[in-house]
Amino acid sequence: MKFIDRENEITSLKEIKELSKNKLFIAVIYGLRRVGKTRLLIEFIKNNGLYFFVNKNKTSQDLLNEFQVILKEKGILGELETLPSWDKFFEILVSRRPLTAVFDEFQNFAFVNPAVFGILQKTIDLNEDKSGMIILSGSLIGLMKDLFKNNKEPLYGRIKFNKKLEPLTLKSCIEMGKELGFDTELLLKLYMIFGGYPKYYVTMEDYKAKGHDISEILDLLILNKNAPLEDEVTTVLSQEFGNRSGLYYSLLEAIATGNNTMSTIAGYLNVPATSITRQLGELKDYFELIELEMPYNGKRGTYKIIHPFLYFWFSQIYKNQSDYASRNPEFMKAVKSNLNIFFGRRFETVAKELLTAKLGLIESYRQWGKIPMAKGEETTYEIDLIGKNVKHFYIFEVKWKDLDDKTAMKIIEKLKEKAGYLKELPSNPKFGIVAKKIANKEKLIEAGWLAYDLNDL
Repeated sequence: MKFIDRENEITSLKEIKELSKNKLFIAVIYGLRRVGKTRLLIEFIKNNGLYFFVNKNKTSQDLLNEFQVILKEKGILGELETLPSWDKFFEILVSRRPLTAVFDEFQNFAFVNPAVFGILQKTIDLNEDKSGMIILSGSLIGLMKDLFKNNKEPLYGRIKFNKKLEPLTLKSCIEMGKELGFDTELLLKLYMIFGGYPKYYVTMEDYKAKGHDISEILDLLILNKNAPLEDEVTTVLSQEFGNRSGLYYSLLEAIATGNNTMSTIAGYLNVPATSITRQLGELKDYFELIELEMPYNGKRGTYKIIHPFLYFWFSQIYKNQSDYASRNPEFMKAVKSNLNIFFGRRFETVAKELLTAKLGLIESYRQWGKIPMAKGEETTYEIDLIGKNVKHFYIFEVKWKDLDDKTAMKIIEKLKEKAGYLKELPSNPKFGIVAKKIANKEKLIEAGWLAYDLNDL
């Protein structure tokens, strides 16, 4: 599959490369596994650079020997020279015809030889006026943060560029979908499950997913015995969480199944809320797997899983792990029959991305709340998207359905009614709807409403 997007990241790295002609520059690129860090960095150094993969299953000496061979192949180390230590390796790396050097999964030195962090710190301090660029890349977000943002760690304060690599945008994934031969609706369904993580689309290419529908692709990649993504989530999370995985898994399951406040999560797990505060904070701020979504009005947010495939796994598979492992036919059937409900939830996030791009939104929120009724009773309401750009304020309803213009109009009228419950509502907001398909959409637009469907992708 061809290299897609990442123009901004490549431009930033080229700018740093230019600066590194006068000073030693240390850059950090980190992000969740499968987001495309390795492909980006290999693309960047493909004509003139060094790539070192830090394999945590190797001994320190074996890894040093491997890196020694790479330096010899590049003509940086003489054929008869040897590297007696990591000190010597880094000394040679920055002093002899320095090339851009990438250390992929750099955090794995914590398992191979933690002394390397201090050795690299000393190398940087003694050679900061020399030219050169070293890129340290890693997938374990928590550990990467510790290495560079903890003032007790050797490399604290030595980094001149720090970038978290985000998933590809919907636009870029549509481009990949075209290369794979998927139509827009199928690609969107895949995006709602796998998000903008390039590795999953490469897997679709490898396993020849072209020509299959969404149900068949799920069989091919996830549901069949020995499918390529069968152990994907547990593999990724076990590496991230280490030996502390149990409660984190339970919290992710609770959130994925609709328990998204501190109290409802605690109730689902049958534990005191105070016993999960720290772990929720770590999932949010340390591992960056969940976020606390704040409403337009109100001070109480709700938790949501950021990674689409994690959300799919924990909402559809994890709680039924035994049925999945045994490939229970009824379970397999249920997963597929639940897809439209799943897409309905995920389509709100996709619509937000679509509207942000089309309308130039600089802020966007959901809104939920309670409405007083007669006899002291209450009912609830939700607004799928409230956003604004530099000129206008927008309120949208999102539906994963095929609609005609009359049904869509009724939904917008109901949306206007719900907007009346908002506090501090700006005057003359623009109302609209996003749906899977809207027949006679132009009639809504002519009437002054905003209307988007899959054709607008």
